[in-house]
Amino acid sequence: MMSRAGNQSKVILSFDFDGTLHDPSAELSVPKAFFETIQRIRDQRDVLWGVNTGRSIEYTVEGMEESGFPILPDWIVAREREIYLRDANHEWCPHESWNQRCENEIDRLFKRIESLLARVRHEVLEHTGAQWIEMKGEPASMIAQSEEEMEWIVKRFTPMVEGEPELSWQRNTIYLRFGHRDFHKGSSLSEIAKMHELGAEHCFAMGDSHNDFEMLDVQHAGMIACPSNALGLIRKHVEAQGGLVTQRVHGDGVVEALEHYFG
Repeated sequence: MMSRAGNQSKVILSFDFDGTLHDPSAELSVPKAFFETIQRIRDQRDVLWGVNTGRSIEYTVEGMEESGFPILPDWIVAREREIYLRDANHEWCPHESWNQRCENEIDRLFKRIESLLARVRHEVLEHTGAQWIEMKGEPASMIAQSEEEMEWIVKRFTPMVEGEPELSWQRNTIYLRFGHRDFHKGSSLSEIAKMHELGAEHCFAMGDSHNDFEMLDVQHAGMIACPSNALGLIRKHVEAQGGLVTQRVHGDGVVEALEHYFG
């Protein structure tokens, strides 16, 4: 098992939103105990915490408002790659250098493999009922009708794209987004740590689904966890690295993990 964090060092806490912090079926979608625990840890040490999600920045802010966040995170990673920092006026400002580099690299890659993506799009639309999306911020993504259909789609296109090592994709339930291999939740977390001159050993990360895989890696976070409702492959991945699989689900599992690592 990974060791608990020291008492005085600065830490960065990274939480997936849907399925980890947020449970739409609960009376309180994000438990009050989570915010109480964050505040308690903040009273004891220097902490920066953030939401690391596949949602757009607008949808993330909406989700926090609907969940009644009494305190706001210090940063947000949206679409698994875009970094936003909270300013003194509680406005969300893009981390321009990172976001622009991310956009440029994805644009360069997608122009180079335009014909390949067109073939993938044809396969998806020809054989499934999934919706293909091309818009600003979402140059190539899709929404399947079910998780079973998404599983079939991934198995279908994976052999088609094996020759393009820069191409990656982020998947969560029925949603999938193509992108560049260098920009994901894990590398975004490391960029935030770099901004504060911190290494992975000062980072904690927790998630539950496919698109959390890179973030839940010792390369990016020295302390990792997943709630007991996480996908089986995520639980195995976390356990294999000595991380914590909690007994509790969703936000209650997050509290359990924070108590384990930070007392």
